[in-house]
Amino acid sequence: MKTLVWVEHDGQAVKDATYAAVTAAAKLGEVEALVAGQGVDGVAQAAAKIAGVTKVLVANDAAFAHNLAENVAPLVVELMGSHDAFVAAATTTGKNIAPRVAALLDVMQISEILSVEGPDSFTRPIYAGNAIATVKTSDAKLVLTVRGTAFDKAEATGGSAAVEAVTSTGDKGVSKFVGAEIAASERPELTSAKIIVSGGRALGSEEQFHALIDPLADKLNAAVGASRAAVDAGYAPNDYQVGQTGKIVAPEVYIAVGISGAIQHLAGMKDSKVIVAINKDEDAPIFQVADVGLVGDLFTVVPELTQKL
Repeated sequence: MKTLVWVEHDGQAVKDATYAAVTAAAKLGEVEALVAGQGVDGVAQAAAKIAGVTKVLVANDAAFAHNLAENVAPLVVELMGSHDAFVAAATTTGKNIAPRVAALLDVMQISEILSVEGPDSFTRPIYAGNAIATVKTSDAKLVLTVRGTAFDKAEATGGSAAVEAVTSTGDKGVSKFVGAEIAASERPELTSAKIIVSGGRALGSEEQFHALIDPLADKLNAAVGASRAAVDAGYAPNDYQVGQTGKIVAPEVYIAVGISGAIQHLAGMKDSKVIVAINKDEDAPIFQVADVGLVGDLFTVVPELTQKL
């Protein structure tokens, strides 16, 4: 089986989520990678070094400069004539491209797979991760998105894949890029951080959220996350949200401050290696998944912890 993996990038470097997608694709058979963009020769060379990749297909065209799904999906469909499966990471971009590919191929997409059980069988979470379904498809072409926290990342070096240019399918004129407001931060990216400090609604206000969470995160060189309740209350921006409707993370250490542990939040972080919970409610659901639990007033505990680090 020959698999085509979508290489997610920022125009300069391959994003972390791609490495997990390559690992998943390798379980199906031969792996080829697709790099689409404008001026992405450097990205293509980096993709060629990923262990397990046998060939890198490069589509250099202004139509792909901003990864517009309406332009990328037809390119993927064109290449699927010689591939059996299309695999993308279950990121914002991957979730935008893959469904369009599946629709154009008239096949079922299998979303956020957790494991590859066979050439046509996979596991995926349902009911916010409380149950794991094993699904089997009879489609001739597979379209899969991969939950990055479920697979080890392929080595970024060690490969020596051939790089081959492919013909662009051009701009379909369906959509156009207007602009992007990208939050800049010196902290690690949330989905790839080794340590995450998350705050919940119990922090009470945006001012207290940043006054307590940010210094602790800075001491630990950690990313900052938030529960949906904290985001909805305006304490933190949307891109901080961890959970079923936010970002799925699995850091080495996840520190939950003032987060009760609603099922939607647990679905986004329960694969973390070590979970530390700080909450004054000893019956909070978060303590059922926590490796280390501290019952106490976060307004006292967090400043003291920050000071001692």
